[in-house]
Amino acid sequence: MVALMALAGLVCGHRVRALADTYGERLHPAHAPGPAVELLTAAVAALTAWRMGLPYVPFAVIGVALAVIDWRTTILPDALTLPAYPITALALWPAGELPRALAGAAALTALYGLLWFARPEAMGFGDVKLAGLIGLNAAAAGWPAWVAAAFAGQALGALYALALLATRRGTRHTQFPFGPFMLMGAFTVLCLDG
Repeated sequence: MVALMALAGLVCGHRVRALADTYGERLHPAHAPGPAVELLTAAVAALTAWRMGLPYVPFAVIGVALAVIDWRTTILPDALTLPAYPITALALWPAGELPRALAGAAALTALYGLLWFARPEAMGFGDVKLAGLIGLNAAAAGWPAWVAAAFAGQALGALYALALLATRRGTRHTQFPFGPFMLMGAFTVLCLDG
């Protein structure tokens, strides 16, 4: 099953790259050398199938696409984020945790909405929409996973900001895409929880 998901991830990775390239008006070629997107998607799909199960694979593949696009362009497109809600909810439905998953989506959207409202210059509204998608999938795994996923992205983003400051590649006001850190944090938590 894992090998099959890796192969499916490789195929999906090609589509992820093509989709990401449609948002490439601000693309810097160094952001995706060689077949990195395809290999990343294959690895994430296989690891997800192994650690979390098949219902989480759509979230993993969509998450890779969102992370690549956000890293390249600082945009989390609604055209991908919003359809991801029903797609991942339908994938999670057979697990029987959909009510908790929907509550988790609403709660994390509200939490990030408050953060955005308090400091809109520090976080984009796309991050708020992404938070709901993360909350949906993390809450399906349980409330402890939801709490850990909610804070893991913040922690990873803070570590990256500190690294920018320490290496003098940024200042306190340097902006960077936050979605990849949110997704990496959630994915790490879910794989460790699985």
